Amino acid sequence: MDILVAGGHGKVALRLLALLAGRGDTARGLIRNPEHAADLERIGAVPVLGDLENDQTLAPHVRGADAVVFAAGAGPGSGAARKRTVDLGGAVKLAAAAIETGVRRYVMVSSIGAQDPASAGDAMRPYLEAKAQADEYVRGTALDWTIVRPGSLTDDPGTGRVRVSTELGRRGPVPRDDVAAVLAAVLAMPSTTGVTFELFGGDVPITEALGALESPRDPR
Repeated sequence: MDILVAGGHGKVALRLLALLAGRGDTARGLIRNPEHAADLERIGAVPVLGDLENDQTLAPHVRGADAVVFAAGAGPGSGAARKRTVDLGGAVKLAAAAIETGVRRYVMVSSIGAQDPASAGDAMRPYLEAKAQADEYVRGTALDWTIVRPGSLTDDPGTGRVRVSTELGRRGPVPRDDVAAVLAAVLAMPSTTGVTFELFGGDVPITEALGALESPRDPR
């Protein structure tokens, strides 16, 4: 598969790109800073220079892909306005490019708490509002989408075992390694299309956990 990951230099994205390249996929990472290209090349990924915020369209970068992953984020310390241009605007722009170029598979890295942004504190609310609106936009398209809402991200070593739930509103940590592994697995599992789920560290092997999810678009 040819997979474009937006936010390609992020901590989860770099782990995901390494996994994709390692299994033989064409792993392309969309980055804004050319100085980050060497980091992607070092893990076997292909750097693609583009700007989620300022490029009028992402279609030239998306064209030819079999799937896209939105793993970008404005990051801690950014203001509410930038969260809207990156976490919301970037996700919408990537979806629009996928639709324009005929790429159907879209995997979104969202966040726990996006089901109820109003309950968050002042610092987190703009981020969760942007994520919630981005998720809603993607769900309203005809894309083959999956929305993954990880818990609190840690740099603990991955275990390959997780807990997933379509009952939203829970809390818990999850290693970035395991988030990347789940994203890689989701891309290879069409049965996860049409599913929004939360992701935490747990005891169930990743493929088994994802296989238990029920998709409204899954014909089983």
